[in-house]
Amino acid sequence: MAYSIGEKEVISYGPEELKECRVYGFEWIDNLHFLQRPETFLGNRAPDYIAIAKERFLEAGWQGDGEITLLWLAPFVFPLSLQVQPAGAVLWHVKQEEDAVSFLLSPFELPFEEFQNAS
Repeated sequence: MAYSIGEKEVISYGPEELKECRVYGFEWIDNLHFLQRPETFLGNRAPDYIAIAKERFLEAGWQGDGEITLLWLAPFVFPLSLQVQPAGAVLWHVKQEEDAVSFLLSPFELPFEEFQNAS
């Protein structure tokens, strides 16, 4: 197998740092096959992270349904000016069941056009 960072290296910050992440809503992320469960990378620390992610998503209008997962974005999807690490970026994601809106938590401002006026 080719080199990959270790599972325990995917999330390199503590749960409290999720409080500083930016929240986005997006219609629709419909290919959910590539989302990962936080427990895979955080083990028994996952509930602490998930609790804060839930708070942030609820504040943004999430209705509390759907499973919180992780979404990986490769570094080449970002402008070079952002200097995203070679490992890419991991966003927190939940897809609301009622209307299929996805909510995202990002550790930095997402440079995509549809998010320019997001909170």
